[in-house]
Formats: sequence, structure tokens, C-alpha cells
Amino acid sequence: MQPFVPSDQNMREFSLRAVLIGLVMAVVLGSANAYLGLKAGMTIAATYPAAVIGMALIKLMKGTILEENMARTVGSIGESVAAGAIFTIPAFVISGIWPKFFTAGNYVTSSLIMFGGGVLGIMFVALLRRVMVEDAELPYPESVAAAEIHKAGARGGSGTKFLFGAMGLGALIQALVQVQLFATTWEKFAAFKTTAITLTANWKAKVMGGMLLSSPGISPAYMGVGYIIGPKLGALNFSGGIIAWGLLVPIISYFLAPGVLPENAPQGDWIALSYSVWKFIVRPIAIGGMLVGAGFTLFKMRKSLATGLTRSVSDVKKAASGDHVVDRVNKDLPFTYVVGGILFAAAVTFFVTWQIFQVGAMTSFVAALVMIILGFFFAAISGYLVGIMGSSNNPISGLTLTALVVTALVMVVLGVKGQEGVAAVLGVAAIVCVSAAVAGEMLQDLKAGHILGGTPWRMEMGDLLGVALASVVLFIPLMVLHEGDITAQGTKRIAELTAQQVQVVTAPDGQTYTLEQVKQLPADQKKAVLALDAGFGSKQLAAPQAGLMALLSRGIVEGKMAWPLIIVGMMMGLAFILMQVKSPMLVSVGMYLPLETTFAIFLGGLIKGAVEMFGAKRGLNEAQKVRVENNGVLLAAGLIAGEALVGLVFASFAFFEVKYHLTKFIWGVDKTGVTNAPGAFWISLLILLAIAVYLVKVPLDNAGEADEPAPPSANF
Repeated sequence: MQPFVPSDQNMREFSLRAVLIGLVMAVVLGSANAYLGLKAGMTIAATYPAAVIGMALIKLMKGTILEENMARTVGSIGESVAAGAIFTIPAFVISGIWPKFFTAGNYVTSSLIMFGGGVLGIMFVALLRRVMVEDAELPYPESVAAAEIHKAGARGGSGTKFLFGAMGLGALIQALVQVQLFATTWEKFAAFKTTAITLTANWKAKVMGGMLLSSPGISPAYMGVGYIIGPKLGALNFSGGIIAWGLLVPIISYFLAPGVLPENAPQGDWIALSYSVWKFIVRPIAIGGMLVGAGFTLFKMRKSLATGLTRSVSDVKKAASGDHVVDRVNKDLPFTYVVGGILFAAAVTFFVTWQIFQVGAMTSFVAALVMIILGFFFAAISGYLVGIMGSSNNPISGLTLTALVVTALVMVVLGVKGQEGVAAVLGVAAIVCVSAAVAGEMLQDLKAGHILGGTPWRMEMGDLLGVALASVVLFIPLMVLHEGDITAQGTKRIAELTAQQVQVVTAPDGQTYTLEQVKQLPADQKKAVLALDAGFGSKQLAAPQAGLMALLSRGIVEGKMAWPLIIVGMMMGLAFILMQVKSPMLVSVGMYLPLETTFAIFLGGLIKGAVEMFGAKRGLNEAQKVRVENNGVLLAAGLIAGEALVGLVFASFAFFEVKYHLTKFIWGVDKTGVTNAPGAFWISLLILLAIAVYLVKVPLDNAGEADEPAPPSANF
């Protein structure tokens, strides 16, 4: 295939402006995906929005199409580093390895894990690129779409107005949510009343249980996620929420309540009981389902996985043979550099496990060896799956789970136990996870570059810069989100205690603190003293994959698995498989997430279904349907990015304790989050309706003329 820019044409490519734009996008899109992944357990591929943003900025500077390609390549790599990070690094906090998240040592450890994994993924891709990118059997659907975006830009087309307009709308709505102009959710406990016979033989109505009802969360990001995954997958995710909140929580609460709550307990106590049941009983069941779902996903891909493993070995032999075509569009990093990069990643793994996690030198050497073997195979598998289905469907969490289980079993065989063993398992799994995520994303970008005529070694160097910057920066948004949530929830709790005229609180260790002393405590200590449901693993930052990794690592290494609940969840996951549920993993994730999250994602899916239905009624041809699809995905991606970035800004306000709340200004409510003020909730419904109209009307109104040629679909 002839590249868009021929190999013998020297065009500006690895320029300072292209790299700088890409680095900024790597941080911004990586941070946005960290926000989304921690809250919703999902990330979106960054190739498409990075292509649109990079193209718009480079065109303003009169740059070349290869500069646009470089900016997109560097800009999209931050998302893959973030995906690897959020699936694993919060597990160090959830498992108790890091009682305090923000320390200099934890920052260095996280950065080393992200950078080591990123370098490993890039080096393995440099070995495998030539064969995998040129394989006619691998269509790389998202790569083709990204390349066509740049080609369309060269011909004068652009979708930037949709992306940036949606970013502005998402940012505005999230800002209004944060200053409490309307309620984020509405919830009410609907009590079940049954009759019981008293000692005097009189019939008496008595509350025996009930169901916690909730509205969808007012979140452009969640609705954008639902729009991207569509109505079927959105419904699967929401079905998990219904199982959790409509079945399991009410049933378990019904039997627990008589021994926990008084007869006339107020609604607030029933709500608290419902959340406790969900957190401590239903969530472990969901984790068992996630475990089976991840295994089933890999089993369904067994033929692709086996093919990827077989090919990867032969590809390395070809790459090491030195039989290189040295024209510009086929030149990768030198083989000696690649070997050096792999040895560097191994050294990072050895150092982290030996010096930081205090595991023996021989065990650390074995851990580094395991990391290289698993990293290579999973990088090859990840790239192969991306070539078939695109990076959005890449089962990174399933690959990471496999790496974690293998590493944990190796540690157990070597006799490693305790906190050190758990930390080493999580560290190796995290490096493998980042490596696989980076490899998949990078191969996708290299394929797009292959179509456009980009230079592989320059793109690989650009990705090394992007990985380096993302590795040293992404710990900061994680810290801001974690500690900002603790600070916000702590402020609410202290206000409640003050209103109850409580002056002193007692920590779980028996030490007492005044409320003024509590205010001055570091975030993680404040969380422990006030027993807050905040930070990683909480309702606000669920981090479901990291929770699964934490539970499995402790369960295997220390034998502390909540086996009864896990086994129940595994049986449930098996039942889903027998019922031929399309994605047992997605249903289980829906059980793990708050109901308002899955509800909002479901609404986004319904909106996508409405767009498809209205498009069919209008008689749109295939070309118009593709344009509607592409414009809708751009809008959804913009809503996600806008909310995520503003969410990070307000999390920073909470982290630095910047006062911004407009208290008691309209509804007489001076607290963040849920409020049952009727007027506030009606405004929330209007906001939901406005988002729905926006996501339906704008794509359909820009379907174009029937005789225009169809662009390729850029669906995630």
C-alpha cells in the first residue's frame, strides 16, 4: 500500500510544536481518563479526540499532516498509561499497602511502575511493528478511521467544532453541579410494610425492609460513555445495578434489619444500612462475577490469543535477524536500543521489588523475569487484539488479572508472604498492565502512521517522551482525586458532627481528637479517624478493577480472601455465561458501581439508540449514518473530556481547601451531593433532557447530503 506521504518525500514531522502539543494532550487526555476510569470503571480510546485536536492546532500553525500524526501519536499514549495506572495503583491503597497515598516514596514507586511498563510496551512494539502493522489480516479499524481524519483535514474537512463545543457544555454542567445550582442525584428509601401479630393479638404494620430508589447522576461524562458503548452494552451495565440495588441489597437488608435497626428507624438509617450491605456484601459478590467474566473474555478469545502467542515468537526472530528495510517509513528504533530498553524495564522491576517492597534479591530477580515474559506475550496479544477490534475493546483488565494471578502463585511457591508479597505482586501486575495498554495503543497509532507515511522510529521516540511525561505527572491527578474526595467528604462529616454538637471523636485505635484537630489531619488519617467512605474504592471513586486486584493479591498471597462471597459471585458469573449473557464482566461491573452511575450510562445508551432509530426513520443512507455516528462520538468524547477536566479542577479546590460553595443560595441547601429539594431536582431533570436533545439533534442535523461520499466509521 502506498503511504499518503511517500517514503522518499521529506516532510516536517518530529517538530518541537508537534511534540509539545502531543505532550500536553497526553497529560490532559490521560488525566481525563484517570478521572473517568476511577469513577465509572471504563476508559475511552484517545486516538480519535487526539487526532481531531492535534489536527486543529497544527493546521492553525500551517503545519504538515505528518506533524498532525506525531501530535496524535504522542497525545494518545497518555490514555494508555492512565488505563494501566488506574487498574492497579489504587490497589496499593485499597489493599492497605499504602496507608497514606501521597508520599515521596509512593510517588517515585508509581512513576517507576508507569515508566518501566511504558518503556517495555514500546520496546516490544518496536520488535513486532513491521510484521503486525503490515499484516493484511489485521484491519485496525480505529487506525484507519484516525488516518482518514487527517486526510479529511488535508482536504478541508473538520470535526473540531463538535468536539470543542461538547467539551464546553460538559465543563459548564459540571461546574454548575459543583457550585450546587441543582441536585446531582435524588434518592429515597421506599419502605416495605408488613403486618405482624403483637402480644395482644393485634395486627400491627411494621417496616421490615425496602428498596433504595435513585435517579441517574447528572453527569455528561457518564452519558457520553453510554452513548459510545451503545444501548445494548449500556443495558447490560445497568442490569448489574438493578441486580445489586433492586434484588440483593433489599433481600439482604430485609433479613439484617431486625437485628440492626430499631423498629421505627428513620429513613437515613435505612439508607445507611443499604449502602453498608452494598459495600461489604454485594461488592465482593460482584468481584467474584468480575473474576469469572474476565476469565470468560479471555476464553472466548483463546484462538486469537494462541495465534498472537505463536506469531509473536516468530516476529521476534524476524526482527532480530537484521533483515530490515531501511527506507523511511519502515525504520524502527535500532535493535540494540530495544534490548537496552527491555533490560531497563527489568532493572526497574528488580529495584522496585527488592529495594522498595523489601523482597529478597533472588525473588526480585524471578519477579523481573516473570515480568519480561508476561510483558512480551501480553504486549503481542494486546497488539493483535487491537488490530482486530480496536483499542476500545482491548481486554486490558483481563490480561492484568492473568498476570496478577500468575505472579501471585509464583510468589507463593517462592515462600513470599505478608505485605511485601502483596506489594510485589501488585507491582509486577501494574508494570505488565501499563506495558500491554501502551503496546495496544501504540500499534494502533503506528498503523495510522503507516497509512499516512509517518516515520516509525520518530513516532516511537515521541511515545517515549509521552510515556515519560505521563509517568511523572499522572500521580498528581490520582492524588488530587483521592485526597480531594476525602477532604470534601470530611468537611461534610465535620459539619454534621458540629450540627449535632459533637466536640470530640474517637478513632478506631482509641485515640480521641477534637473537631479542630481532625480538620488539621492529613487526608488519609482524617479518613480513618472519621471512618469515611471516601477516596479510592469509595462510592465516589469506585475503581472496580483496582479493588479486584487488591482483593485477589491479598487473598492468594495472605490467604485472606472473602471466599464465601467470592464463590457466590463466581457462581453468579457462571450462571450469566450459561444464560449466554453477552458480557458477564460488564454486568458485574454494574453491580460494583453506584446505581446513579450505571443509570446515567444506561440513559446515554438509550440516547444512542434513539439517534439510530430517528436516522432510520429519516431514511439516511450509509454515508449519512457514518457521519452521524462520527459526529455523535465526537460529542460524547467532548462531554467526557469537559466534565473530567472541570472535575479535576474542583477536586484540586477541595485538595487545597479553596472555598467555592455558594451556601444556601436558592434551595436552602448548603451541602454537596444529594439533595431532595424538589425544585433542585426538577432542574436536574431539565439538564438531563438538554443533554439528550443535544446528543440527538446535533448529529442528525449534520448528517450531510445523501450524495456526499462516506467517511470511514470512527466508532470507538
